[in-house]
Amino acid sequence: MDFERPERGLHVGIIMDGNGRWARERGLLRTAGHAEGAVRVSGIVRACPGLGVTHLTLYAFSTENWHRPLAEVTGLMRLFRQQIESKTEGLRRNGVRVRFIGMRHRLPGALRAMMQAMEERTSAGERLHLTVAIDYGGRNEIMRAASTLAREVARGTLHPEAIDEDALAARLDTNGLPDPDLVIRTSGERRVSNFLLWQAAEADFAFPDVPWPAFDEAAFVAVVAAFRARQERDERVALQAGFVS
Repeated sequence: MDFERPERGLHVGIIMDGNGRWARERGLLRTAGHAEGAVRVSGIVRACPGLGVTHLTLYAFSTENWHRPLAEVTGLMRLFRQQIESKTEGLRRNGVRVRFIGMRHRLPGALRAMMQAMEERTSAGERLHLTVAIDYGGRNEIMRAASTLAREVARGTLHPEAIDEDALAARLDTNGLPDPDLVIRTSGERRVSNFLLWQAAEADFAFPDVPWPAFDEAAFVAVVAAFRARQERDERVALQAGFVS
């Protein structure tokens, strides 16, 4: 899907990790952690416009997550449906445009229909562009983009010498979206876990040691503020060194 390019602000990607750990520490099922994590999303979405965040990309379900226990996967699919049903109108009223990326054709049909309806219902939103990655993997995305390029060359609609970074980027799921400036992974794990591998090549990373269900608005504000401070410091250093005119 091609996305229009809105006015550019900060793009933050989040790997929402630690739901299981949060639940285990409280003697709860993992599904309870996922449910609490869904609640946390609403607060983060509310905080974005005030922080100058115009794009937010959330890693909701990876291509590897299919290997989790069936009960957990089923619970996640049910949770996705519940969130779409309960949040669509509120997001629309608040100017949030929602898009989904990933291998959606492998998802349950009812969920796919709800995802499409949510995209259509929120398509006029310009205050925040929320991208949700479901059944998404960075390697799979790059592979699919390369396959698309190969088919176009085979058909004679694309010359091999025309293939460059822009050509590949235009065939990624995120075509039309800006690359992330900051990627946050909660729970303290220092891994990218196959998230936006191409797009995050120049991104700054933050690894707060708090599980996603406990990562509240204040924690999000603090991480974004620290990133802004690093940006300003780097710009001052570059200016003093004569790298920026």
